Amino acid sequence: MKYINGLHFNNIRGDIYGGLTAAVVALPLAMAMGVASGADPIAGMYGAIFVGLFAALFGGTPAQISGPTGPMTVVMAAIFIQYTAMYPDDPAQGAAIAFTVVILGGLFQIVFGLLKFGKYIELVPHPVVSGFMTGIGVIIILLQFGPLLGHAADSNPLQAAQSIPTYMSQIDNHSLILGIIALAIVYGVPLFIPKLGKLIPSPLLALVLGTLCYVLFFTAGSTPIIGDIPTGLPELRLPVIEPALFLDMIASGMTLAGLGAIDSLLTSLVADNITRTQHKPDRELIGQGIGNTFAGLFGGLPGAGATMRTVVNVKAGGRTPISGALHSLILLLITLGAGGLASDIPKAVLAGILIKVGTDIIDWDYIKRLKDAPKAGVFIMFTVLIITVTVDLLLAFAVGMIIASFLFMQRMTELQIKNMRPITRPGTEVPLNDEETEIMQQADGKILLFHLSGPMSFSSAKSLVRYHAGIVDYSIMLLDLTEVPVIDFTVTRALEDIILDTLDEGREILLVGACSKVHNMLKKQRVLKLFDNKNIYKKRIDALKHAQNSLNSAQ
Repeated sequence: MKYINGLHFNNIRGDIYGGLTAAVVALPLAMAMGVASGADPIAGMYGAIFVGLFAALFGGTPAQISGPTGPMTVVMAAIFIQYTAMYPDDPAQGAAIAFTVVILGGLFQIVFGLLKFGKYIELVPHPVVSGFMTGIGVIIILLQFGPLLGHAADSNPLQAAQSIPTYMSQIDNHSLILGIIALAIVYGVPLFIPKLGKLIPSPLLALVLGTLCYVLFFTAGSTPIIGDIPTGLPELRLPVIEPALFLDMIASGMTLAGLGAIDSLLTSLVADNITRTQHKPDRELIGQGIGNTFAGLFGGLPGAGATMRTVVNVKAGGRTPISGALHSLILLLITLGAGGLASDIPKAVLAGILIKVGTDIIDWDYIKRLKDAPKAGVFIMFTVLIITVTVDLLLAFAVGMIIASFLFMQRMTELQIKNMRPITRPGTEVPLNDEETEIMQQADGKILLFHLSGPMSFSSAKSLVRYHAGIVDYSIMLLDLTEVPVIDFTVTRALEDIILDTLDEGREILLVGACSKVHNMLKKQRVLKLFDNKNIYKKRIDALKHAQNSLNSAQ
């Protein structure tokens, strides 16, 4: 059991019901995302089967359900279009390269897990995640306007937005009616008939009723439909590497891997909150990577932890990997036998379902709080949102993290500057005992106690030198590092400049209270060689007594 995280057989009934319910929810979403990716519905099903199965068996979040998600589908659509467009005479070759990218993405995720990168996902600030997810939601909605109104889907969200007037002037009424039926069901059932929504997931209900309306009341071919879907076991697709495109394939694979890691681990946090458990992030990355590798080998979409399916699974009683594995096996059985039944599904119905997915991905909670949210966070959120929709998802994430990092450094620098306390007379800035206070008073400003506290980093190094340069009227300086747990290389260079400046001016300098980490850092950078051994003290009172004796001797 140790090889499958969280596996036990004490919750069989809940896991069976959770797996069944999750499979019912996953069915229409997987098919819709297969169509939206530019591949085909069966690619979405294969993605749900392979990613769902292997992520459950080898992942680190027992109750999580994995499969194609909105963010992963958006990226896969761009990748699929990019490579198939390179081979207009042989689109199968482009598709083979696209699925090889999925394999690479899975392998990169496995490497991320082995290198223990999972913990770093928790460092992503919420405004970055909010802008990123909201941007993806907007992209999904924009790309579905065409199919909803009876047109082919655009490959680019900006093109889709620009095409909306054209779509509106050339509406296919049959598609619009079916799309409205799907939208009414996916939005209306949970709101107005919640009991029915609990019994039958609204996306599945929309899929079934929308398809029945088309079959019973519309003429065959009067609106775009999915068409023939292959049935049977998936075929193995060996990787195809084009040397001229290898770097592009690596970049695309890294994009899938990074997005899948973020998407999955954010869903893992949701699962933790509901189940009151703790997931294993690195193991989760390995499980997702194995799933995506197999998905690519068998022509499936890349996937990640799916929030809605995970929540449905947990609420239905699923708690162990049994539910995730069962969900995949049920989808496999459906794929083997129900291909013919699904061929009449209208694309407008799938578009309606995906629009609901898009609106669910948008971070409405953060949007409601914009008025009271910190302005810096709002700026980051909208920057990431705009870049996500207009330029590139990975660039948006990178820009958001860079802005957030600079803002964080600014805040940390301000705190570090506040913790620089150069004093020549006792006060409240630095707590001194009675003996230390008396020595400072008797020194009458001739002793400079340069007290630092907290971690000191490169961002405050310049301020450190500037603070010291502004104080000129003293004879002996105590560089007090008693409350500094760690310094970096840049700070050691700044301290070296301060020490050399002090010595060049003919003043004495004492080092006080450097902990082992700080002491070792100063030693490695040869800063300690600037001191005589008698000028290095562990306790501040001993250094002050030394300074007092030096002043008395000079008089």
